[in-house]
Formats: sequence, C-alpha cells, structure tokens
Amino acid sequence: MSDGFTLTPLRHIEARLVPSDWSWARDHAGAIAETWARRRTERPDLFDGRVLLARDCRIDGSTCVIDLFEVAYSQFLAFRLAGSPDPAVTNAFAAVVPWSADGAALLGIMGGHTANAGQIYFACGTPDRTDTREGGRVDLAGSAGREFLEETGLALPADAPDAWVLVSGQSQHAFLLPVRFAETAEVLHGRMEAHRQSEAAPELAGFAIARGLDDLDAVRMPGFVRAYLTDAFAGAQR
Repeated sequence: MSDGFTLTPLRHIEARLVPSDWSWARDHAGAIAETWARRRTERPDLFDGRVLLARDCRIDGSTCVIDLFEVAYSQFLAFRLAGSPDPAVTNAFAAVVPWSADGAALLGIMGGHTANAGQIYFACGTPDRTDTREGGRVDLAGSAGREFLEETGLALPADAPDAWVLVSGQSQHAFLLPVRFAETAEVLHGRMEAHRQSEAAPELAGFAIARGLDDLDAVRMPGFVRAYLTDAFAGAQR
C-alpha cells in the first residue's frame, strides 16, 4: 500500500454497463448545475457529455469484475469537486503507461483549457458509451489504447503484454497497462511532441519524463500516479 492506495496485479478485466439510479446526483441537482455553470465560465470549452462511473468492483484471483453506469459529465465533475461523497461510487478508468528502453515513464501535462489543467498523468480519459460492446461489455483496454493513440500518436507494440496493475484509492480505480517501448525516453518524447504539435487543438500542453523518485511531483501528479511510480521505481532498485 502506498499513500492509501492499493496496487493489485491483474490478468483480466471484466467490465460491464449496468442500469443505475444515482440518488446522489438526483438529490444534488441544483448544486451540480451551479458547479457546472461556474466551471463553464472558467473553461468555456468544457462539454457536458455522457461518461461512465463505477458502482461495484470485485477481485477474483487475477480477474477484476467491475460494474459501470452512465452519468452526465457535469454530475461526475461536481461529484469529484465535492470530494466524492458517495462511497459506493468510484471513478474507474484505464491508461497505458509507456516505459522507455532506458527505464523512464512518460506522462502527459494537461492543457490549460481542460478540467485538470496543469496536472501530470498518463494519457487516459473517463470511459463513455463509445467503449461499450455487444452484451453490455465495457472495453477498458480499448479505451486505454484509443486515448493513448489520440494523445501521443503512438500505437502499442504488437507484443504488448496483457498484464495490468489496478491502483485503488481516493475513490478511484485506475487500471494501468505498463508497456515497454524499444526507444529511449528522449526519442519517445520527441515523437509524442511532434504529434502534439501537429494537432489543431491538442488536449495536452506537453509531456514529462519520470526517471526516478526524484521526478515525482506531489502537487501536479495525482495520487494514483505517484503510488504506481513509487512502487515501480522502488521495484527497479530492489
């Protein structure tokens, strides 16, 4: 355990979309509307789309079974800003963790127009309806790969492993897929930056390279990022 987070290795993720009546959102509709109006004034580009949150998460051996339900982004944002007051609901998402050939991790720096401006974390996004498949399955691996490609321009290697690390804590379930690339950190950084600069409206302001514990940012890196990297870098030193 690291700073209140639990790290669990996984081989399989079974995520499914379920119907749900979120009483917290219904009971706080007025506060949600006020929060959204205030945030839209600060960042007019915010869009109130539909996203998926988690209601139940169970570990069965090396498999995680998780139920997700659909909400408005404005509801999710107000919930998060309020400190995630409903303990039955969590923010569940998946992300690729790119590791370079010389042992560094690369992260994105969120742009000033985004809800998480200035924060540093792995390329990811809250899952939504586009991540659902036949039978109500939610493709978290597909969500991670799509976000990674969109934000970095890099495709996953054909031999990328299917070994996940679930980082749980602070009302979050972060499904992280560590992937080793053949290039050095500087080369990967250059490729990512070239892609970012080619975009008409990039979501990211740039990229950061973490080579060890000294590169962890307690202010701008979310807790799940610091917990994962602390464990990864400590393991590399053992």
